[in-house]
Amino acid sequence: MAAAQAKIFSLESYPMYATSFEKKSIPQKKDCLLGRDDVMPVIDRHLILGGPLKPPFPSNCKTAIFAMGCFWGVERLFWEKTGVVSTAAGYAGGSTPNPTYEETCTGLTGHTEAVLVVFDPSVISYDDLLVIFWESHDPTQGMRQGNDRGSQYRSAIYCIDQTQLEKALKSAENAQKELNGLGYGGITTEIDSAPEFFYAEDYHQQYLAKNPMGYCGLKGTGISCA
Repeated sequence: MAAAQAKIFSLESYPMYATSFEKKSIPQKKDCLLGRDDVMPVIDRHLILGGPLKPPFPSNCKTAIFAMGCFWGVERLFWEKTGVVSTAAGYAGGSTPNPTYEETCTGLTGHTEAVLVVFDPSVISYDDLLVIFWESHDPTQGMRQGNDRGSQYRSAIYCIDQTQLEKALKSAENAQKELNGLGYGGITTEIDSAPEFFYAEDYHQQYLAKNPMGYCGLKGTGISCA
């Protein structure tokens, strides 16, 4: 998949039907729920790592945003990696400001469940995070991930700067070659500049640390992108 092709996986790539909304589509901004001005309150510190859940983050750290299906398992996947200093569950890619979980699940916010990753690039690089991303879920499923169906479960990489965007697009080319070799279809991951990240409710933060037997739908394809 050429870089130019990878870039088409953005919000404009998906149809919106004016007469009947489907959760497998992303609504236009005018059709999204209104949301609210109030920011979602969350705890100050990461339950496991102890780092700040919200900015300011340590000056030596950078951030990344990934969506890979249900954010509970995705957040744990990243907080377990050496060099990651904080993670947070949230919503991104849509139009509704400060949405609730219930609103996001309707499909009428346009958001996908996303995870903010704060990392020390001297310990774990952005390239390393991209390898984890591609190897840990199926990026070919469109508006679903496994049994979780709906636009809020779509795969996405939201890039903080141009360097991240270029790396993400190049990594998509490499991942597609690996997926082709295993008989998978085309990547449907949304790769774009980072929109605003809205924090999810406090009970979603580090959910699988609070609920060790909780649901985790992460499942890779078997590709190796190292």
